[in-house]
Amino acid sequence: MIESILLTAARLTTFAQSTLLTSASGFYFERDERLFLVTSRHVVSETGHNPDRLEIEIHTNAENMAESTGFSIPLYQNGKSIWRQAQDGTGDVDVAVIELDRSALPASMVYRAFKPEHLEYSEEQAEVGNSLLVVGFPLGFHDTLHHLPVVRQATIASSFGLRFQGQGYFLSDARTHRGISGAPVVMRTPESAALGGLPYILLGIHSARLDVGTRDLHADEALGLNCSWYADILMTLTEN
Repeated sequence: MIESILLTAARLTTFAQSTLLTSASGFYFERDERLFLVTSRHVVSETGHNPDRLEIEIHTNAENMAESTGFSIPLYQNGKSIWRQAQDGTGDVDVAVIELDRSALPASMVYRAFKPEHLEYSEEQAEVGNSLLVVGFPLGFHDTLHHLPVVRQATIASSFGLRFQGQGYFLSDARTHRGISGAPVVMRTPESAALGGLPYILLGIHSARLDVGTRDLHADEALGLNCSWYADILMTLTEN
């Protein structure tokens, strides 16, 4: 049995035409029968990084996870970007969603998707210091035979529900690397019929590591804290 949480994540590679640019992480979110790919906005566009398509790796055989195929997703149509992004009072939110055409996906695609029910949590579940998981592909690293992500342990490192320094994210304490941008930040919860066999709360979308500009690179270790944008932004970005 493959743990359901591992089937929510997608390994992303970005391209400018045929030139490979970067690798990143993403995950699936489903709402009203529509399926979305979620990642960080800076994965699809930022200063000096302008891919025109991305590719995800898709499992195609539930009986043999070693079988997979690449699925290419254009980032522009008729000169316009196809991803959705948002802004708040402080600027851009570092989250992007792309609606996937289900009819173009392999009929045998094996995956699990978060749904709006996975965004619901109690104050007790999301207290500072509580354990989290970050599911993704750090430095592109993964199980290359079965095409599955790896999981990093994390903890909530700032008051959950508050916008850290006025930004739309909370902090997580975890060892992360390039390539894990766009990964889901989740918390295990008891089994529930409402969660459809995916017993996790989706709290955030991993964005970037934080550091202190005055840190002595020789005397001080890296801060080890990360930005995780609040996952409830998905309800705005996936509105019909």
